[in-house]
Amino acid sequence: MSMKISVVTVCYNSALTIKDTLESVALQRYKDLEHLIVDGGSTDGTLEIIRAWREHPVRLISESDEGIYDAMNKGIRLATGDVVAFLNADDYYKDADVLARVAKVMQAEQLDALYGDVEFFRPGQQDTVARRYNSGRFTADRLGWGWMPAHPALFVRRALFERFGAFRTDYRIAGDFEFVARVFQHADLRHRHLPEVLVRMQMGGISTSGWRATLQLNREMMRACRANAIPTNWLKMLLRYPFKAWEFFRTSA
Repeated sequence: MSMKISVVTVCYNSALTIKDTLESVALQRYKDLEHLIVDGGSTDGTLEIIRAWREHPVRLISESDEGIYDAMNKGIRLATGDVVAFLNADDYYKDADVLARVAKVMQAEQLDALYGDVEFFRPGQQDTVARRYNSGRFTADRLGWGWMPAHPALFVRRALFERFGAFRTDYRIAGDFEFVARVFQHADLRHRHLPEVLVRMQMGGISTSGWRATLQLNREMMRACRANAIPTNWLKMLLRYPFKAWEFFRTSA
């Protein structure tokens, strides 16, 4: 029996990049999927691009929201797939068989969640890898150190949202970390890392937009750990940054 995948793309004024995301989903050879686009009321031509798209069916809603996690929750409510994934409006799948490989592994191993790696590229430099995020470093006992799977390469059974709830909208940057902290510490959760790049991601998102965003991100991650009874401290949180720096160095070497 086929496993349906719901791909949710949240966007706002993404006219420069949304076509790459649309093409990425359209090129997937795995066809038991739906593509849901939750737009925050774009005014730059994004909506015109989406409405003119004919390569694969897209379900679009465009309205104001209360932030990215509110928009993601709208996508979850609209999703009819067995599995939900979030592909940002400036990201795209690594190749045409990503969803096929994900579905095959999740079905064969009856997984609740599967996560892979992400390649980062700088704006206008899609052919150059600036960094590879290795989601294999994540384990449930490293939540207190701030580790989590790369969110665009995380595939989650929709039943988990029904069991544990959706994203908390009182987080601005770390709502995805809070969800992982809330869910992945449960011992009965069946999940694993797929050691390959699933998504290529453009650098410059809200969580990497400067030191203020970095400070807020870590504050929210500390708060998420406290809310979910996960021991942590500032030293633990900050110690992951040398590993991130090493990812840049190793990629550029």
